[in-house]
Amino acid sequence: MATPFAGTQAPGFYRHKVGSYEVTVVSDGTLTLDATIFTGDEAGAEKLLRDAHLPKMGFTTPLNTWLINTGQKLILVDAGGGTHFAPSIGRLPQNLAAAGVSPSAIDAVVITHPHPDHIPGVVTSDHKMLFPNATLYVNENDHAFWTSADIRGQAPEEFRGFFDLAVNAIKPYAAAGKLSLYKDGAEFAAGVRAVACYGHTVGHSMVRVSPPGGDFLIFGDIVHCLALQFPDPERSVAFDTDPPAALANRKRVLDMVATDRLLFSGGHLPFPALGHATKSGSGYAFVPMIHCEM
Repeated sequence: MATPFAGTQAPGFYRHKVGSYEVTVVSDGTLTLDATIFTGDEAGAEKLLRDAHLPKMGFTTPLNTWLINTGQKLILVDAGGGTHFAPSIGRLPQNLAAAGVSPSAIDAVVITHPHPDHIPGVVTSDHKMLFPNATLYVNENDHAFWTSADIRGQAPEEFRGFFDLAVNAIKPYAAAGKLSLYKDGAEFAAGVRAVACYGHTVGHSMVRVSPPGGDFLIFGDIVHCLALQFPDPERSVAFDTDPPAALANRKRVLDMVATDRLLFSGGHLPFPALGHATKSGSGYAFVPMIHCEM
């Protein structure tokens, strides 16, 4: 017997044990990108995208966040774009609710970098703190850059809104005494620390989660399109503040996770965005983790 179409997707969260900790990948939705924002030869990009069954223009890129439960603290890494950036994102609150997590239960929100798809989600539509009991952690270099009126004034007009979104997200936490600026190596909880990976922004940081019995890397935004940048890590994206540094760090990190066989996740990897990398030709292949029951 036919039944009505559901019309909705399953909740966007996925849990995985990392040693003694529990990590939940939480989707904030998806964005669309075009091949034209990536460097490299056009014909090569078109072939890579075609082989991945993706169009050259308007292909989907996921937007992921992560909830780390240490047993003592709940730490959210990145917060998506909220209601302030694009209608296809801002799903974090409903997916946290589906996972049984109230925003008030979160103790810390760590921002890998304050781009408009990673930090505006810390505030509600009326710019109040979505996470009232959380400390907001922002890299000190990024904070200095993205809250600078002088730098904003020198930026191209189309990027000035990025600065405004970052400032508006940070403002209520700073006013409440809940803003903390972090440096490379900062520890947010036992075995959860910041690892510098500058280039995409001046303070772009990864988060290494290394509790007893486990090791896991959240590498943030070193990759924006799996189909293009894994097989050809030389391809940079237009949003990089320092393209040579971002490229060097992408190659370094992909080599590290492949060599060390390290489980990782990224902001724009296909949900649930957990897997390994293996060397393939002059680049890498992504090996998704097989679904595991808890």
